[in-house]
Amino acid sequence: MVTDRPRTGRRQREAPRKGDLREQAILDTAEALLEKVGVEAMTVEAIAAGAGISRGSLYFYFVSKKDVLTALVARTLDTLRRGALLPTTDATLAPRDAIARAVRGTERMWREHGRVMRTAVDYSAAIPEIGALWSSTVDDFGRGMTAILLQGGLPDGPAPTDAPALAEALCWMTERTFYRAFVQSPEQLPAAARTCTEIWHRTLPAPDL
Repeated sequence: MVTDRPRTGRRQREAPRKGDLREQAILDTAEALLEKVGVEAMTVEAIAAGAGISRGSLYFYFVSKKDVLTALVARTLDTLRRGALLPTTDATLAPRDAIARAVRGTERMWREHGRVMRTAVDYSAAIPEIGALWSSTVDDFGRGMTAILLQGGLPDGPAPTDAPALAEALCWMTERTFYRAFVQSPEQLPAAARTCTEIWHRTLPAPDL
């Protein structure tokens, strides 16, 4: 005879698994160590100790420090996508407002997770997985900002002056501007955001009077 399994409540179904919580603790510790000692001085032993597990237990989740870094970058860039990219999908926003919000969201990520963002740039060549994650994220922003430029009246097409090419170039400009601002001093991030926003806005056609 087949019996029904007891039903569980919504709260229980959505409760994080123990393994998920440990992975979260590992990545949180890695981010804290990046801020404190940097990539080179950060060790697997220190990550495990900070997460409250043994080195052997850490290897159950990640096979190396490189894998921890890659997962940390992936988590951070996912947060960036879910936050700063949202204005590019909001059709109710005017193009200038959408641009300003997207740039502010990017600035916020550099302010709150700048060490991870810088690590992603610095190690893109040395760790191809990180490079692919970073390039994919910039590409996603390029597509989102292309939609905004099209909405603002720029032409769609393959020409170097059409919306797709301009969005790609300006996204990489924005990436480099925030990177340099963070490296010099995080206090420069707001000014970098204003500069990038102004350049994006000047790319849009002048509004009809």
